[in-house]
Amino acid sequence: MELASLSRGLPAPDTGRLRLRTLVLIRWVAVIGQAGAVLVVHLGLGFDLPLAPVSAAIFAAAVTNVAMAIARPAQARLSDREGAVYFAFDILQLALLLFLTGGVQNPFAILLLAPVAMAAATLSGRSTLFLSTLALVSIAALARFHFSLPWPGGGVEMPPVYQIGMAAALATATLFIAFYAWSLAHGQRRMSDALAATQAALAREHRLAALGGLAAAAAHELGSPLSTIAVVAHELKRAVPQGSPLTEDIALLVSQSDRCRAILAMLAERPEQSGGAPYERLPATVLVQAALPVSPGAAEAGIAVEFHAAAADASPEPILARSPEVLHGLGNLLENARQFARTRVDATTRWSADELSVAIEDDGPGFDPGILGELGEPYLTSRRGGGHMGLGVFIAKTLLERTGAAIAFSNREGQAGGPAAGATIAIRWRRADIEVGRGTV
Repeated sequence: MELASLSRGLPAPDTGRLRLRTLVLIRWVAVIGQAGAVLVVHLGLGFDLPLAPVSAAIFAAAVTNVAMAIARPAQARLSDREGAVYFAFDILQLALLLFLTGGVQNPFAILLLAPVAMAAATLSGRSTLFLSTLALVSIAALARFHFSLPWPGGGVEMPPVYQIGMAAALATATLFIAFYAWSLAHGQRRMSDALAATQAALAREHRLAALGGLAAAAAHELGSPLSTIAVVAHELKRAVPQGSPLTEDIALLVSQSDRCRAILAMLAERPEQSGGAPYERLPATVLVQAALPVSPGAAEAGIAVEFHAAAADASPEPILARSPEVLHGLGNLLENARQFARTRVDATTRWSADELSVAIEDDGPGFDPGILGELGEPYLTSRRGGGHMGLGVFIAKTLLERTGAAIAFSNREGQAGGPAAGATIAIRWRRADIEVGRGTV
């Protein structure tokens, strides 16, 4: 199924995720912490700090925070570039404070990691790389250029090898934390966007089901007045003499009323469009066939989809509800199999007293063995020879698992030493989970 329409409304994966209120609050905590640390170290511990430049740096951070809070609404979300600029300011402001108070020898040098970690969790990879580089440059500069720690009784300068080791440790921690935080956040963003696409697909199926019910109700309600119109039109046709100027108009009225009755009758006869009560419950084999989406291109390509049924014992065929999750999930898998098949797709429905299964097999190139165990993850290209199944399979797998299904992907073995003879997707339910009257579909 085409998923581009589902993904158009999704947010860009790396922008607009940093809320101004959150950033302002965090920066106020930083400003208060910096001011408190300066007061404790200067007044409590007796360190002779350069108060004027240190206070100016802290005051600059407070002023920019006030300006941010005034210029934009608190609920505003910052763009990727804006977030990078603010975090860059924080790195440079903290680097200035460390330059005035001992450089990398200052125990608070570890705080240079904080802006990088927050950026990695909220900004794009490009911005994270820029800020990580800025932090590394700042660490290298602080290891070489800084005022000595103002210990009581005279300054103390650590050996160069110690300062190099501290700078190396800070640089390593910066790179590791940036990469780790960005990787986790990026994976969560992709999963969130994929789940949003899944919800959009499910909502679309619900809207289609509701539209079918509306069509059935409209056909039922319009039937009586349309019959009355047809009766009156035929009576007028008989009553008007031949050659009357109204003859053609009445004939047109009769033909159009007959056409409307034929359209309503067709709606009533098509279960996939009616959505009415007679079709709310279907045999499993019929539901699998109804899930196959209409695709004229498949017919032109000569791809045949064959449906089969097999009972493992004497148990009756399961009766299922027209669940949007099942219809869309099976439809996605059937359509993907049809896209990659060379000539045919076989969909086999089997059931026993305890289980219902659907096996979808195609004669295409099969799944890539290297990622066979990861199928169902979002944005994963899973077929050899091109194509894009990642999001479609993820949506199908997610929707079907919501109904209690277990899904397995495999390749059918070809000739000895040859390529796979096609792909197989096996979907299994317990009948108690899926069957109407026995579960909670």
